[in-house]
Amino acid sequence: MQERHRNRLMYFQEQATTTERYVIPFIEEVKPLHEGMTILEIGCGEGGNLKPFLDEGYPCTGIDLNAAQIANARRFFAGHPHEEKLTLIERDIYDIENPERYDIIMLRDVIEHIHNQERFMKFLKRFIKPEGVVFLGFPAWQMPFGGHQQICISKVCKLPWVHLLPRKLYAALLRQAGEDESTIQGLLEIKQTGITLERFERILNKENYTVLKKEYWFIQPNYEVKFHLKKRKVLPLLRSIPYLRDFYTTAGYYVVTG
Repeated sequence: MQERHRNRLMYFQEQATTTERYVIPFIEEVKPLHEGMTILEIGCGEGGNLKPFLDEGYPCTGIDLNAAQIANARRFFAGHPHEEKLTLIERDIYDIENPERYDIIMLRDVIEHIHNQERFMKFLKRFIKPEGVVFLGFPAWQMPFGGHQQICISKVCKLPWVHLLPRKLYAALLRQAGEDESTIQGLLEIKQTGITLERFERILNKENYTVLKKEYWFIQPNYEVKFHLKKRKVLPLLRSIPYLRDFYTTAGYYVVTG
């Protein structure tokens, strides 16, 4: 699993495939795509989630703080037939004044990395067109690998639920396993920002978002691309149990409007 995170082109391609096969159809059930729509991805990384939209000629914008990943994105998209329709911005989203508004905003595997998600979801409304939608997909914090420990180079990468250990014990385990300090600090930060399905839905309610569509995945669609596992939804009875469902929901998918 960690190889995919080191090989950024592989990760880019997996993102593109998952978004093309599963995310776009999910969005189109409530927001059909049509000519002239504009797409924004926040926390775009290399922009893999934007590629299927750009392939069809939609104007796309990607914003990310990571300079190296934005540089990779420019390299990966060099020579694309619609390269002129792609805008890549290396910037903090909060530093953008008077932003453009978009028809579709993508946040896939991003919200769980953001500090103060309440502030972010309130700020996000500045970017949404009146009839626009936001797609959010993220792993529930308590799911087996909700701490993103799969990025580790040690055997910790294969330990489910290890991220739920107390902070000091978790950090000690990571150091004992030989993880470098940057990885440890990154995983401890996710321990701060990881978000449950319940808390996320409370934020949506507080900020007056309307949920147009949602799904809880037992085996999320991206696992078909990465691990060749057939995607499966959480069974109705199991999805109805608050808090417990976070332990076996590998991803929540939402389409919302503000």
